[in-house]
Amino acid sequence: MALDLEEQEQIAELKQFWTQYGKLIIACVVLALAAFGGMKGWKHYRATQAGEASALYVKLQEGVRKNDVAEIQKLGAQLVDQYGATAYGPMAALALAKSEYENGKAGVAADRLRWVIDNAHDEEIVALASLRLAGIRVEEKKFDDALKLLDTQHGAALETLFSDLRGDALLAQGKIAEARAAYRLAVEKGLPNSSYRNVVQIKLDALGSGT
Repeated sequence: MALDLEEQEQIAELKQFWTQYGKLIIACVVLALAAFGGMKGWKHYRATQAGEASALYVKLQEGVRKNDVAEIQKLGAQLVDQYGATAYGPMAALALAKSEYENGKAGVAADRLRWVIDNAHDEEIVALASLRLAGIRVEEKKFDDALKLLDTQHGAALETLFSDLRGDALLAQGKIAEARAAYRLAVEKGLPNSSYRNVVQIKLDALGSGT
């Protein structure tokens, strides 16, 4: 059956459209398929990385439990260097920093903790690194730096530790009233009858009532 005039016009328009935009359409389809494949490949890569990092972190925790400094250093460095972009990288760096600090390398530990603060995406990990770095800064008598670190957002579970260290920094600066307020908050947020809370209470009592 012969095509009528309207059908012939439609076919002609379609041919013209395809001649004009066909290559662009094909290119877009190819790019879309490549992007989809790349996304799947990236997800697979991330999953593989996370799995490998998880296995290494389990071994690192075993090294921490045994207090095996050489194992902590080896596995911790491997996790940070090769899997730093995963969640296990910053956690490994925390373990490394603790080991370095306990073995007389406070400066190295401080740099490690700064890396955690700058690279971790978990707020709790950032808060813990900030607290530990603030402790080093207090020991270095860099009290303003310590207080800035102690302004880091943190959960209620860390409030006693943050407030206690803030009190130490403020007291070292001669800011008695502010130190007293920080210690008082630390006591209020501490667990009843805990030995740590009692230590902070002794600091608070030593400053007097302030009235």
